[in-house]
Amino acid sequence: QVQLVESGGGLVQPGGSLRLSCANSGSPLVINEMAWYRQAPGKQRELVALIDRGGYKKYADFVKGRFTISRVNANAATLQMNSLGPDDTAIYYCNVKANYGGQYWGQGTQVTVSS
Repeated sequence: QVQLVESGGGLVQPGGSLRLSCANSGSPLVINEMAWYRQAPGKQRELVALIDRGGYKKYADFVKGRFTISRVNANAATLQMNSLGPDDTAIYYCNVKANYGGQYWGQGTQVTVSS
């Protein structure tokens, strides 16, 4: 069974940084794409960044060069977030898409930006 483990969320002051990590600790999976989504209270879940197996990266417009997604290995990725602001407060979810077409979600990690 695929199990995505997320870590790195927490409380940070405006202008601060956090690094989120996501890794598959369950059954082996050939991952085509790893991504981070976020969902703020009362809002829809939205894409933050993705990276595919070939290294292609895509970022949401609101990232504006502040975040960097990286593949650590075939089963893990990180999201480095800098210059965080209150609007970045949300639950961040890891998402992976497998080569056979299925997708999986992590349990989510809370990011709170507040002074």
